[in-house]
Formats: sequence, C-alpha cells, structure tokens
Amino acid sequence: SRWCLITSQKLYSSVYDPNEKTFEKLLIANRGEIACRVIKTCKKMGIKTVAIHSDVDANAVHVKMADEAECVGPAPTSQSYLNMEAILGVVRKTGAQAVSPHQPGCCSCFIESTKARASEGVTFIGPDTHAIQAMGDKIESKLLAKNAKVNTIPGFDGVVKDADEAVRIAREIGYPVMIKASAGGGGKGMRIAWDDEETREGFRFSSQEAASSFGDDRLLIEKFIDNPRHIEIQVLADKHGNALWLNERECSIQRRNQKVVEEAPSTFLDPETRKAMGEQAVALARAVQYSSAGTVEFLVDSSKNFYFLEMNTRLQVEHPVTECITGLDLVQEMIRVAKGYPLRHKQADIPINGWAVECRVYAEDPYKSFGLPSIGKLSQYQEPLHVPSV
Repeated sequence: SRWCLITSQKLYSSVYDPNEKTFEKLLIANRGEIACRVIKTCKKMGIKTVAIHSDVDANAVHVKMADEAECVGPAPTSQSYLNMEAILGVVRKTGAQAVSPHQPGCCSCFIESTKARASEGVTFIGPDTHAIQAMGDKIESKLLAKNAKVNTIPGFDGVVKDADEAVRIAREIGYPVMIKASAGGGGKGMRIAWDDEETREGFRFSSQEAASSFGDDRLLIEKFIDNPRHIEIQVLADKHGNALWLNERECSIQRRNQKVVEEAPSTFLDPETRKAMGEQAVALARAVQYSSAGTVEFLVDSSKNFYFLEMNTRLQVEHPVTECITGLDLVQEMIRVAKGYPLRHKQADIPINGWAVECRVYAEDPYKSFGLPSIGKLSQYQEPLHVPSV
C-alpha cells in the first residue's frame, strides 16, 4: 500500500523505454515486502513474474501479485525459501530467464548452485559471487577498503585467536574497543569493552554468539567510536565500469543495533562530506568490480570524520527513501544492469529533491523490559493514508 501511494503521487518517476529489450520472465527467490516491491517494477517493465512460497504462504500478498506461483516446501525456511533444489526446479519448470535472489545470506550459495545445475541462460539480478563473498566478510572487506583508500576504523585486521590476544590488541588500540563477529550482522556477536576484564568476557560471549548465529566464530577488534552517527551511501554500478553514488541515508536512531528510522538526506552532512563519502563508496564498489545496487555503510563522528563499516550487497528495505529524493527506481536499474545495459545517468544528474523518512514498526510489550516481542494476533491496522506523501 505504501508503494501504491508513492507510485500514484509520482514521488519517483523513472521512465521505462518499451523498446528496450529485457527479460520475459523473472523468478523472485524471496517473499514479503521485497518480493512485492520487485513485482511492482516488473509489471511496469512488462516482465512476467514467478513467486515461490511455502505451503502456509499460499495466500500471501506476493503470491497473489505474481503472474505465476509455485510451492517450494513446508513452512520452515530451510525447507522452502532456502531449499535450493526446489527453487532450481521451479526455474526449470517455469522457464524463468532471470532470478532475483534477494534473500539475505543465501545469495552467493544460490548463485553457485544455480550456475552449476540450472539450465544455461539464467541471469541473476544483483552482484556476482565474488563481490558478495568479499563484502560479506568484515575482515576481508576492511582490507579491501584500505587498499581502495577508503577510511577505516583503527583496529586489528586479522582474526583474534584467543582472549589473551584480544586483551593485548585492545590495549594497543586503546579503550574503549568494539569486539565483533567477522561474519556478523544485525548486531549479533558485538560487544563493547572498556577494560581488560570486559575484553575477556566480550571475547567469550561474542565468539559463542557468532558460532551459533553464523556458524563462524572468528572475531575482529576495532576502536569504539563514541556518539557516532550511522550514515550509509547508496551506490549503483553497471558491468561497463560506471558507478554512481545516490546520496545518503541516515539510520542513527537504533535499538539493539537494529535500524528503526531511516532518513534521506541526512540533516548532519554538508555537501563536502557527502561528496567525499560518495566518492569513497564508489571507489570501493569499483575495487570489487561491483555491479548492481548496493549500500556502503559508514560511522561518522561529531567532527564529520567518517569510517567504513560494511557493505550490503543487496537491495535494502530502506531503499524507498533514496528513491523518493533521487527519482530513480532502483529495482528497474538493477534489472537493466543485469541485462547488460550501461547506466543512463551521470553523477551530476543525481539530485536531492526533498526529504524522506521511513520507520520500522515493532510489536513489543512495554511492560516486559520495554522491548520483548509481543506475540499475538494483529486485530487492527490502519495506515495514515490521508497524510500527503505517505
């Protein structure tokens, strides 16, 4: 519903050329909002869509929106949405020419599986395996960023072997330090340490959490930046060496290291800092031969010094605020890049038109430590569609 209103009010109005050859059918290896988002652009471009679903999601919105739908297994995601063999079977059965593997964490696995066993001619909407794997590892990505002359947070670039080494490294960097999982995300496997005792404890807990959450207990240590702002740069690159930065999104309002509010543009950045961050983000994208849409995340201190944090090699749920201020349809651009077309825009063409904000809505119980999930049936939901531009 939010996308219907955005489209109807033309807050972004990317023009599609009906004479531009594209895919006839695209399979979306995901569900929920992102699947619906991809389907909307495919309809605009005249591309038929194939949805996949588990047996309990047969009546989901993305299933009803797609031109075709196929069941890929029972409710557990490991047996359905992450069941590569079942998805490959749907690719063959439906004759899909392209696959949109937006499921976080399974993109590279899915690409490798499909490249090995699917029929030839299947194209992937997104970056190649090399870029996904390089940017998916925090240690490797930090080294790549350094080589690309991107500002990085002071810290230890290797894998921390044990608690004693963690303490030695923390003393060299200077407290406070951040202990974090190399393969982490979503705030898991992260601890702040202010002294030796907290470093030992943080090493133990972070490695345990990283192993259980990601199957990878490797940790890194870096300087903890007090009172930081979390600002990310949206990048877009093609297969011909062209790359753009599409301004920034600020997501400093967080709970448990999870983004709650996203806004574009940031009220904190000045044009000079924005340009410097954008150019470094593009330099990193070029360094890993990135093609498609991606996000380079930075921490920015009170003096506007910025440091590379990580790169997300997929379309993020926050992307609508970027589309609202730039006028670009990022899904359309991703499809065009995957088809082999060069970018249609130059850096000077990218505007900042207005201001947009996106909020994540939580179902929580305020009487249980304010924030424990409140499990139950949603009895009423009403969007403020009477407010302009919602």
